[in-house]
Amino acid sequence: MRPTALFVLLLTLFVLGCSTGPDEQAMATEPGDPGTEVDESDLIRSYDQIPIAPAEPTVVHTDEEWREILSGDQYHILRDHGTEPPYSGELLDNDQPGVYRCAGCDHALFSSQSKYDSGTGWPSYYEPIDDDAVGTAEDHSLGTFRVEVHCGQCAGHLGHVFPDGPAPTGLRYCINSLAMTFDAED
Repeated sequence: MRPTALFVLLLTLFVLGCSTGPDEQAMATEPGDPGTEVDESDLIRSYDQIPIAPAEPTVVHTDEEWREILSGDQYHILRDHGTEPPYSGELLDNDQPGVYRCAGCDHALFSSQSKYDSGTGWPSYYEPIDDDAVGTAEDHSLGTFRVEVHCGQCAGHLGHVFPDGPAPTGLRYCINSLAMTFDAED
């Protein structure tokens, strides 16, 4: 393979980033209470089962204000829909109890109770902390269909949701570490 073609292939794989599925070990994992029975037929297993519910921002700033609030890398992810490199985020291996919040507006997004190791290189959760935590939108970038996840309060880009997660939902919210902060439980 020519070096240029190899570079394009590697760049494409990097840009697709979080769209890679979880490894077999992660799929065998079922977060939640031990002994909880889940009807496998209730799990979301295709994109057409993921509800599209765009975020309606209540926290709004100008582009200049966002640049003052966020670091350059956070701005790239939250406002420009970027993606951090896999296995680079400091929240990936965090296993403390607590709440993950939007780095842009401090809105509660995910509980540590729904976090699991998907094997993809990004923090993954099987459900948001509540119904208003996140919004979703169709993403047709990169020539493929995905479902993008946004903060329910400021509409900042967080990552994507995939229909290959564990019980109890069947969803994998694949979220950039830089899009979040973490509040440890006391």
